[in-house]
Amino acid sequence: MKLTTPVARILQATIIGPPGSGKGTVSTRILKHFDLKHLSSGDILRCHINDGTEFGKKIQPIVAAGKLVPFELLAPLMEYEIEQTNGGWLLDGYPRSEEQAERLNQKFPPNIAIHLNVPFETIIDRIKARWVHQPSNRVYNLDFNPPKVPGKDDETGEDLVQREDDKPESVKKRLEIYRAGITPVLEFYRQKKILQEFSGTETNVIWPKVQERLFEFTKEC
Repeated sequence: MKLTTPVARILQATIIGPPGSGKGTVSTRILKHFDLKHLSSGDILRCHINDGTEFGKKIQPIVAAGKLVPFELLAPLMEYEIEQTNGGWLLDGYPRSEEQAERLNQKFPPNIAIHLNVPFETIIDRIKARWVHQPSNRVYNLDFNPPKVPGKDDETGEDLVQREDDKPESVKKRLEIYRAGITPVLEFYRQKKILQEFSGTETNVIWPKVQERLFEFTKEC
């Protein structure tokens, strides 16, 4: 009798979480442990703008105005990027609306949606502790990576500033806008029975749970 080796299930995932939720850190750790292509909508858009492609020229005024790239431009772009992958992928920052989720599901349905459910109060506390040295764009966090001298850049001694969009009132507004858009997406994936939610206030506590679940998922038939 011929024995067959079980084939690991390929991850085709999307990771969902508000700004400041630790999504970037968790994504980086996922990529270290799983053979996936990282498809960050923000990174892809920035590459097009920086490279001066025709698409980049089209979206540059939209992004510069702080607006979201329209569905009819973003959806085909992300689908093209997925088509270029040969195996598993991790979508980051997409989909961000129910319309995007429905179209994605028709062409490239994810088999798992990872939701980092971090309280908004925690996120506001994290971001309001962030200060920047504007000339170099060096970022400090008063809780995790404070400057050696309060209010001063370690290398130049120049003043640190807090960006307008890092101030609590600005962060709260952005989070409310995010919640309004992402709630239908979460419900969509909940109904599809692929939503995996991980709640907590610390990335180092959330991550082991994410890792364990993904390892289990790849072994499931």
